[in-house]
Amino acid sequence: MPRVWDVPVRDSTRVRDVRVAAEDAAALAGLDERGTAAVSLVATELATNLLKHARDGEVLVDVVEPPVLREGGQARVVQIAAIDHGPGIADVAGALRDGFSTTRSLGAGLGTCRRLSDDFGLHSVLGRGTVAVARVGHGTSPAPGGDSRDGGPRVPVIRAGGVNVPYAGADHSGDAWTWVRSGDRHTLMLADGLGHGPEAARASTAAVEAVCGRPHLGPAEMLRLLHVELGATRGAAVAVAQLDARSGRLWFAGIGNIGARMREGDRWRALLSRPGIVGVHRPGTVREDEFAWSADSILFLHTDGLPSRWTPPSDPGTAAADPAVTAAVAIRDAGSAARPVRDDTAVAVMTSSPPDHP
Repeated sequence: MPRVWDVPVRDSTRVRDVRVAAEDAAALAGLDERGTAAVSLVATELATNLLKHARDGEVLVDVVEPPVLREGGQARVVQIAAIDHGPGIADVAGALRDGFSTTRSLGAGLGTCRRLSDDFGLHSVLGRGTVAVARVGHGTSPAPGGDSRDGGPRVPVIRAGGVNVPYAGADHSGDAWTWVRSGDRHTLMLADGLGHGPEAARASTAAVEAVCGRPHLGPAEMLRLLHVELGATRGAAVAVAQLDARSGRLWFAGIGNIGARMREGDRWRALLSRPGIVGVHRPGTVREDEFAWSADSILFLHTDGLPSRWTPPSDPGTAAADPAVTAAVAIRDAGSAARPVRDDTAVAVMTSSPPDHP
């Protein structure tokens, strides 16, 4: 089962814990010495920033798929997400310059974190807090200009990302997300193993492995396969969305209580799942719904760790943001110390951008 590190940063001793977690994740991802050193420095600086500027927050370290997939697959990458409810950053552009600091630190700063990372995203609002997401790995940046075949028109760049928060700081989350590519079709899957703990993690991990092994299947057919593959587990709620980048069509199917919402213009549409538990009780028929996808569309999949009245962010720049940053902002804004989370929580986001603007 994949490990997820959730480190609360409330005193200086936890900065070391974040660094050790990042180095362990680098080993799991197979990074070389240079990549491991970059991961270590980025994680340490993000944790130090939390402590000095927000005084309280958490760092999530995970090994994930890169935000843009190329055909043929690629190695997974280390993702470090720092989340806080602090005062926010007044000068975001300035904070991203090398050498910028309002307090003494390692001398690295967010600018160096961005330079050392293959991908780096930052979101900050005064009075609400800050989210920073860094990824280090094997060539995670997208190929410029989007895909083109046989000299034909280039298609939009499809991106996805997610954030996974284990319940009560456990080593493993019962939630899991992944995304795969087969030609122009990109499939995003989110699974919530029944309950939480190691047995829930085994169920969601089995779902991830099955999806990665069959990237060509459509959502309904994928759920039928998953029902068989998860038969030896306690089962899971699962949602599968597949986007065809060339035709601009999205297909969706789900079983269980995975939330799914897609933005269409200035409104949000709820995508409906069927009752049941994949691997335990599957409905007789699995409905697969089809939707039009446009340049400003965005898809959220989330487990029931989010409050029932959660609403997607209204920020007009959401579609252009790094999808993992968007997922982390959703988790940050949905929770607080006054509303403790009582289950694993995962959010996965899919967006697209024009070929010339990846």
